Amino acid sequence: EVQLVESGGGLVQAEGSLRLSCAAAGFTFDDYAIGWFRQAPGKEREGVSCISKPDSRKYYADSVKGRFTISSDNANNTVYLQMNSLSPEDTASYYCAADRRAIGSSCLRYLGRWGQGTLVTVSS
Repeated sequence: EVQLVESGGGLVQAEGSLRLSCAAAGFTFDDYAIGWFRQAPGKEREGVSCISKPDSRKYYADSVKGRFTISSDNANNTVYLQMNSLSPEDTASYYCAADRRAIGSSCLRYLGRWGQGTLVTVSS
């Protein structure tokens, strides 16, 4: 069973930083595209960043390029999202997601397995 557990959310002031973690279990980490999505109140869920398979290419939403960095620790089945220069517009619930079938940049549009999410609140 695919399990994804996010951590690291919280309250931060604008221009601050947070690092989210996603601990993955129940699947072969190297075989799955994995990434982060977010959903703000009243808005649709959007892809933030992901790592595709098998090439491990990284993709970012335009809104976070240059501020967010995705990385993975394959030995520990963990993926991270380093978020810098946060703004109130980044306030959302952030979800880790994974999918064996995702190809290339499609990992930024949809992934089939989801964690429970972690809330990030950025104050102005």
